[in-house]
Amino acid sequence: MIEILRDNAGFLAQGALVTVLLTVIGFLGASVLGTVTAIFRVSPIAPLRWVGTIYVEFFRNIPLLSLLVLITFGLPEIGLLLPLFWCGAVGLILSGSAFVCETVRSGINTVSLGQSEAARALGMSFTQQLRLIILPQAFRKMIQPMVNVFIGVLIGSSLVAAVGVSDITNVTQQLNIRYAEAVFLFLLSGGVYLLLAMGAGGVGGALERRLSRSRISSRGAK
Repeated sequence: MIEILRDNAGFLAQGALVTVLLTVIGFLGASVLGTVTAIFRVSPIAPLRWVGTIYVEFFRNIPLLSLLVLITFGLPEIGLLLPLFWCGAVGLILSGSAFVCETVRSGINTVSLGQSEAARALGMSFTQQLRLIILPQAFRKMIQPMVNVFIGVLIGSSLVAAVGVSDITNVTQQLNIRYAEAVFLFLLSGGVYLLLAMGAGGVGGALERRLSRSRISSRGAK
């Protein structure tokens, strides 16, 4: 087992790096697209609400593996060729954005209606209300739910191995074919996902505590 690690350390590290990059790109892209979709869903414009609702219901309920297969093998049929890495990233963004949307929408709903009414009384537009009042408060209450979305994207990224992306799961599968050490190798790849998930949870917890202390300090100053 030590020999497997020694002889394939670079291969495993490359797979872990691909997993990290896919997760980060997938989560950041999903955060942007999901926030825009959440704004659509709370918009006073009915067609935008319909678009947001249809988008969320579609991508939240289609299996990620099916989506990855459709993107990887369907896009070439219409003349659009993407590297396998970006097929995986697009799939993670589209799937993750539906869950980000619902997280952001829930955060927006925690902001009291009275604040929106007060903002309208001051002559603020809907966009100004979101940018200056609603979203800043909503995001502070969404840290742990967004960490959960990040972990979901991380775990979901393992499915890109099925469409040929050389992430840590794909690398593990290749090494298992060569060495027939499934238990050891998959425990190793599982440890990579566990460490990344625990790291994300730790960062989210630290950020939440920092924001909590900041709010307490600001109240004390008043």
